Amino acid sequence: MGEGAGHPDGAGPQWGGEAWAFAENRAMWDARVDIHVGSAFYDVEGWLRQGRGPRPAEAELVGDVTGLDLVHLQCHIGLDTLAWARAGARVTGVDFSAPALDAARAIATRAGLADRSRFVCANVYDAPGAVGATYDLVYVSLGALSWLPSVDRWAAVVVALLRPGGRLFVHDVHPLSDALGETELTVTSSYFEEPDPYIDDSSWTYTDGPRPPGGGAAVCWNHSLGEIVTAVLRRGLVLEALHEHDYTTFGRFPWLVRRGDGTYALPAGTPRVPLSFSLLARRP
Repeated sequence: MGEGAGHPDGAGPQWGGEAWAFAENRAMWDARVDIHVGSAFYDVEGWLRQGRGPRPAEAELVGDVTGLDLVHLQCHIGLDTLAWARAGARVTGVDFSAPALDAARAIATRAGLADRSRFVCANVYDAPGAVGATYDLVYVSLGALSWLPSVDRWAAVVVALLRPGGRLFVHDVHPLSDALGETELTVTSSYFEEPDPYIDDSSWTYTDGPRPPGGGAAVCWNHSLGEIVTAVLRRGLVLEALHEHDYTTFGRFPWLVRRGDGTYALPAGTPRVPLSFSLLARRP
């Protein structure tokens, strides 16, 4: 991410309002679906062959999900969603990219999980009406919150989706990580939620594979950890756990080092900073 609306030199697309932002982001994600499905990063064939479930650290914090109803917001091609189905949950994935959900349904069928999953195409802010149900667990995985202009409105959606006693589990990129520069360990953009987004029209994607064939610009907002936690608490949820992690699950920066467990962290001898975080909260 970076700071400000549009490019510092005034080139490239300029901030055109929230509807424009969602349209740009949807076009951007639509254009990357086939690349992501075929990438070694997602390794769909390996995921199917090996029967992978949830990430161990996530499963440890959430616990047994057998028989629970789970909704995954901003699920993309559904691998993280379907991992929880493999762990015993009945899952619903929500995303605004129709091609991504087509891919998710195809993967669910190949994995034998179609009877335990459904995928709903909707903007995350419209999720409660689109899914028409409430859940035991709302799940948010890495790379989600930065695509939303308001974390407070997101928290309202979460509460609307939760049954009494239901839980929210977030494992996302740490906002400090989203404020760091691309080439060195320095802060280059706002740590806090700003009215105007950062807009990047570069043709890139975080996976391996060919360069994406166009698509929209990436329109992003940061949200500080305090803003995220306060939004959750303001909506009446009870915080049960908050962990900051010195690792992430992908090579977010070229200066990260891949570890033996497949996560990425700063090189040995470098001061540690949080790269991701986990939050668990419950609706009373």
